Amino acid sequence: MLVQALLKTKATEGVVTVPSSTTVSEVAKILAEKRIGTVVISDDGGETAMGILSERDIVRELAASGSGCLFGTAKAYMTTNLVTCTSQSSVKEIMSLMTEGRFRHMPVVEEGKLIGIVTLGDVVKAQLMEVEMEKDALAGMIMGH
Repeated sequence: MLVQALLKTKATEGVVTVPSSTTVSEVAKILAEKRIGTVVISDDGGETAMGILSERDIVRELAASGSGCLFGTAKAYMTTNLVTCTSQSSVKEIMSLMTEGRFRHMPVVEEGKLIGIVTLGDVVKAQLMEVEMEKDALAGMIMGH
């Protein structure tokens, strides 16, 4: 299965982005309100991904430096060396990258433009759907259908 098929099955369209000047406190509020685990940092309205800031990043910084980080900007704490994929990447490929890199969110970029985001949960769901389809096909073959 390719990422483009996975994006079509997602319940919500688009990617939540914030400017790099957004405070960590504001990012935390957005994450909680939207019940998501990450935002993409973009100063051009969401076309280009400058970085990513996740709930894990915020918790790590809170543990390291205390609540003062909440007044810092997303730019100060975002991950900038993004691992991205394209709509033509395979789900197995991105699952491997996420597992090896120990991250749960991957921006989907086409020709330098952000077009979506996939999560580890999306990838696992896609893999489960594929296994279920294979199981049904095998059961049909065994039963002569």
